[in-house]
Amino acid sequence: MHCPPNVTAPIVHPPLCCVKHHFQATVVPHIHPSHTTHVYHHLYEHHHYFPHTESAVAQAANRHLYCPGPVPPFPVGC
Repeated sequence: MHCPPNVTAPIVHPPLCCVKHHFQATVVPHIHPSHTTHVYHHLYEHHHYFPHTESAVAQAANRHLYCPGPVPPFPVGC
């Protein structure tokens, strides 16, 4: 006579999770327009002349000082 084996309740482990990434490329066109404007300039130069002359005048002045006291051996101001 054979005895059946003892069977316990199963032990359930957490599932092993695998993540698979799937990529798809989408083309998004970007349009960057440009424009060039050519501006042509013409400059009129107005030259102004101011002739000027100069002259010089030399002036001389005299001052007489009357100082009290004895006459010093050399001239000095009062």
